[in-house]
Amino acid sequence: MEANTRGTGRLPAAFLTPGSSSFMDFLSDHQPELLPGKRTLPPVQGVIEAPHGTTIVAVTFPGGVVLAGDRRATMGNVIAQRDIEKVFPTDEYSAVGIAGTAGLAVEMVKLFQLELEHFEKVEGAQLSLEGKANRLSTMIRSNLGMAMQGLAVVPLFAGYDLDRERGRIFSYDVTGGRSEEHNFAATGSGSVFARGAMKKLFRGDLTEEEAATLVVQALYDAADDDSATGGPDVARRIYPIITVITDEGFRRLTEQEASELSRAVLQRRLEEPDGPRAALL
Repeated sequence: MEANTRGTGRLPAAFLTPGSSSFMDFLSDHQPELLPGKRTLPPVQGVIEAPHGTTIVAVTFPGGVVLAGDRRATMGNVIAQRDIEKVFPTDEYSAVGIAGTAGLAVEMVKLFQLELEHFEKVEGAQLSLEGKANRLSTMIRSNLGMAMQGLAVVPLFAGYDLDRERGRIFSYDVTGGRSEEHNFAATGSGSVFARGAMKKLFRGDLTEEEAATLVVQALYDAADDDSATGGPDVARRIYPIITVITDEGFRRLTEQEASELSRAVLQRRLEEPDGPRAALL
């Protein structure tokens, strides 16, 4: 595609031909080898050892949704990285947290960001939150071949629905199957423990600060029982990534804000090592 126009200063014809508003469809038609799921992998025996990211949690509150993740990446029984980034904005009103093979997951997030930006430029309008969730489902499904070889990506998608005026959460499986989660959700190896923590602490009238504290509590409990999940690391000043999405858009809490929330949770755990309990009825 590039060879025919090299040195002429002109864009290839493919860039000037009207077509789908999907950037993935454009690549599939003109350079499919650039898509992660279209690459040919050499034959392998056994499981491929690659850094994996866990754990991602999300919780809704009346004004929006909080999406957060721990900072640890593992490779087998080894800590591969202590400060990995796992939560990314995908556009002004949505974000995605990654669990699974870290390298592929980050690449998929960048492609998803480009997909949404491309749609907005071509159509002159943003996709609905439902539409964004569906586009991500298609991208995960296209990675099924790699997932069958152990290179799975299982994200958690959250955003503020401008039409319904509330925060929403979507979870996925390795085949691209999509489910809307209500109130709270978690994915990754520590998700079972994180969901247990959120189940006992969730209330329908949480404030933004309470929702942010809740996800830190959930990540702490996940790290307490899952070796692949990293809790707040005060010594290294490594704290969970906490993001908030409201009708004002996406916002990531600063290091200072994340530090204060994490230290408050740690201080309380000195008095209650198993964490706070829901009030008895």
